[in-house]
Amino acid sequence: MRNPFKRSGSYNPSQYSGPGSSFNKLKIVAGIITFVVIIVFMFESVVVVEAGHRGVVLYVGAVENRVLGEGLHFIIPFAEQVVPMSVRTEKFVANSTAASNDLQEVQTTIALNYHISPSQVNILYQQLGIDYADKIIAPTIQESVKASVAKFNAEELITKRATAKAVIAETIANTLSARNIVVETVFITDFSFSPEFAKQIESKVVAYQNYLTEQNNLLAVKVIANQTVVQAQASARSNVAKANGESQAIKIITSQLKQSPEYLQWLSINRWNGQLPYALGSGALPFFQLPRATTQQNQSNSSSTFAGGH
Repeated sequence: MRNPFKRSGSYNPSQYSGPGSSFNKLKIVAGIITFVVIIVFMFESVVVVEAGHRGVVLYVGAVENRVLGEGLHFIIPFAEQVVPMSVRTEKFVANSTAASNDLQEVQTTIALNYHISPSQVNILYQQLGIDYADKIIAPTIQESVKASVAKFNAEELITKRATAKAVIAETIANTLSARNIVVETVFITDFSFSPEFAKQIESKVVAYQNYLTEQNNLLAVKVIANQTVVQAQASARSNVAKANGESQAIKIITSQLKQSPEYLQWLSINRWNGQLPYALGSGALPFFQLPRATTQQNQSNSSSTFAGGH
């Protein structure tokens, strides 16, 4: 009897596969494709704008009138695209050569700190693109330096350096602000000239310093002379005052002598220092005369004393 469970021949899987098995495979493949499409759509519909940047939205290549700020944003996948633009402070350095008003060649270096206006990045991208610095900043610096330096003589660029730098910085800032670029600071190195002109300037500066030194010396001499004149005038006024005082004193003494002939003796007594002369010459008068009554009394007292002694 034949065993019904006994297989005859080799195993063929196709004998047991049917329409249901193919359909399951298609479902698996379709599920995978759908999952991949969803993932792709999710990635394409979500965009992240990093800190210090703004997003310029392009709809099928055209710039839209909106700017994306920092953070997570949703866009239309495959139709919209976001171009990031930095709004941080950037630095641009350029060397520039210009001619002064007196046709002297001047060289300088400009260092510019700037940033894009955050609300106008879409317009800047539309007009200039990502490489806007080379397109607008570099030419602006060159033209601003040439136009500003031409207003000054070469010597004025040295003596009025701060004014010249301010004019250049203002010209650059005004030009770039019209293109939605905000200038923060402008650094300008010293102006450089040809060696011949530098020697001329140095000689002129030395001559001017010598002139100032001579002027200071002359001023010092004038001050000393004025002091001498003032001292002489003060001495003269002092002598005049002294003479006037002596004249006034003589007038007073003369007036008193007219009124009282004994005034001169009184004046001598008041001015006497209490010392008598050691000797009087022949015919000399005493310093002052004592009253007669006092003299006679002194002589009587002297005679009495002499008599009693003998």
